[in-house]
Amino acid sequence: MIAIPYLTALTTYFSYGLLFCFGQIRDFFRKFIDWCWSPNNLQGYAPICLGLEDFYIRRLYLRIQDCFGRPISSAPDAWFDVVERFSNDSNKTLKRTEKISKCLNLGSYNYLGFAAADEYCTPRVIESLKKYSASTCSTRVDGGTTVLHNELEECVARFVGKPAAIVFGMGYVTNSAILPVLMGKGSLIISDSLNHNSIVNGARGSGATIRVFQHNTPSHLEEVLREQIADGQPRTHRPWKKIVVIVEGIYSMEGELCKLPEIIAICKKYKVAYTYLDEAHSIGAVGKTGRGVCELLGVDTADVDIMMGTFTKSFGSCGGYIAGSKELIQYLKFTCPAHLYATSISLPAAEQIISAIKVILGEDGSSRGAQKLARIRENSNFFRSELQKMGFEVLGDNDSPVMPIMLYNPAKIPAFSRECLKQNVAVVTVAFPATPLLLARARICISASHSKEDLNKALEVISRVGDLVGIKYFPAEPNKLHQEERMKLE
Repeated sequence: MIAIPYLTALTTYFSYGLLFCFGQIRDFFRKFIDWCWSPNNLQGYAPICLGLEDFYIRRLYLRIQDCFGRPISSAPDAWFDVVERFSNDSNKTLKRTEKISKCLNLGSYNYLGFAAADEYCTPRVIESLKKYSASTCSTRVDGGTTVLHNELEECVARFVGKPAAIVFGMGYVTNSAILPVLMGKGSLIISDSLNHNSIVNGARGSGATIRVFQHNTPSHLEEVLREQIADGQPRTHRPWKKIVVIVEGIYSMEGELCKLPEIIAICKKYKVAYTYLDEAHSIGAVGKTGRGVCELLGVDTADVDIMMGTFTKSFGSCGGYIAGSKELIQYLKFTCPAHLYATSISLPAAEQIISAIKVILGEDGSSRGAQKLARIRENSNFFRSELQKMGFEVLGDNDSPVMPIMLYNPAKIPAFSRECLKQNVAVVTVAFPATPLLLARARICISASHSKEDLNKALEVISRVGDLVGIKYFPAEPNKLHQEERMKLE
């Protein structure tokens, strides 16, 4: 739970209130002008866009949309090329220029550095493109299953420590399409309050009853689980047909590790709840051999019933997977729409995943995989520690490559993003609706491809911008203050 400083909360509420009031005034005059001079040719039609979300986009988001969706023109390595844009209409539309800025990349999920050209992976990906094609142009149950798809599923199952696995072409769909297949009316989903949107939409689409427990709080999970077991289904009070507890390995907006051992213990205690673990941000990035939070926290993968993950982060590819028992995977292959009706994962993408896993496991004949894992851990812990010493409010746990820096105030979102970009550091800022309205943040993602010099440059820039914007909510450590003063003098 994030404890917002009282003054910060007050000024944030005031800022949003001010923006809301001015937005409503602008909307009033716009409607008046349209009524007087612009006859409506769609009388009788309801507006396509309605609600506060539409108001938020028009009157708040568009003011700072240059901070989002920045196009790049190179591979998302430690440094990448950001295409410069300009606007002639107060940010309503943005036009690309021919100019590019080489920036330090602190926004991509390139945790192990596989998104750029790799000496082992890239030649094999090119060869697979020549041998097969960019796409199978077919679903898995028709002509879209190749030997490479079968090899990928076997490779993933072996890597995560499960009997079988099934792969999909899109990570988001892995959650949103699987949950409606597994759950339905009469079933119960108990979900962490900060689970990803793909889980939320998948749970809603399933028709199952949904209950939420406080973020990463096993004691509250136990309360909810015990209460739901005792009460049963609404109205009839019959026993639930099925209960699934859904958590994430690393929460993408918090950078926190799941308290998996305690959650597994609670599910075992009551002997009725299956566990569903989303390892989108943790698989490949944490653990001694990159096998995710189960390896890091000492949890036997046999105790996790359904393991989900994506290939878009640590493996430098696309798609997602579900790993579990052979019976579960066979059932999904017969019933899941994402398997039956969607085009199978691209062959070059599949080869990239297989090759990356081989590098991680050392099957390429080198120790580069172990070096990458050691480097991502060292880089993440060093960067987090230095940010905290400077006085930033940084969320998350050690070993997590995701580290949000709290901004809170809406004016600080564009200020932090634009000032960092001016100094050739590209960061991602996150605000509503991806986070609660008051909890805007900058999300830093560290990579094994970052050198110590890269990280030190990033820390210098973020420290200067933090002083300028005013987001150092805690006092800096004395030795860090002396270093910063020396940097200013230099």
